[in-house]
Amino acid sequence: MSTRTLRELRSILVRSISRAQARDKVKRNVALLCEIPKGKEGRPSKSLTLDQAEAVLKASKGMALHAYIVLSLLLGARTEELRALTWSHVDLDGTPSSVMVWRSVREGGDTKTRKSRRTLAMPRLCVEALKLHRERQDVARKAAGVNWQANGLVFASKVGTELDVRAVLKKAGLNAKERTPREMRHSFVSLLSDSGIPLENISRLVGHRNTSVTETVYRKQLRPMLLEGAEAMDHIFDLDQ
Repeated sequence: MSTRTLRELRSILVRSISRAQARDKVKRNVALLCEIPKGKEGRPSKSLTLDQAEAVLKASKGMALHAYIVLSLLLGARTEELRALTWSHVDLDGTPSSVMVWRSVREGGDTKTRKSRRTLAMPRLCVEALKLHRERQDVARKAAGVNWQANGLVFASKVGTELDVRAVLKKAGLNAKERTPREMRHSFVSLLSDSGIPLENISRLVGHRNTSVTETVYRKQLRPMLLEGAEAMDHIFDLDQ
């Protein structure tokens, strides 16, 4: 368990016991006496390069996870958001086609933050992948018959088990043991940053409340922009003109 998680748990305990003190249920808040042990260091997330992302997209073609992979990479949605996505929140015929990221598999069904609730226009590859995915799901539904659970989920296995993204990563020639599903989102940020998309726009697309959150969480994926000042001054004071 990471130090951050331990700190959050201690904070919850302190608040809970404080409420009990206010109601005269306990005499002292013993949680304040606890020191936070050093937790395990979390493994830093990585992002895919453009070549690796293309390999993953190619490897996933023909697989049940293809649409899931495409949306993860091209929309940057969280895995918890895609797992809760329903067809009622997908508009394949609009101009532009869009997906409403309004729910997650968190307790209560809410997204991580208020800013996380967003509607995203979909790239062409997402639309094509979802249309094919819907056709395949229709076939699976008919084959399942009365065993099909009509919950409206976009991404659901034939037997209702959780989908495994690592099979696609392995097929793409990547070490699946060193990768996690959330790295699709990190790759989305990295690829946009490499393409010159402003940080403010990236922050809105991934549903962060401000750019500082994006910079903190994805600092290793964002392309440094510190050369802009020097380049501008070189242009302004071009002594060779």
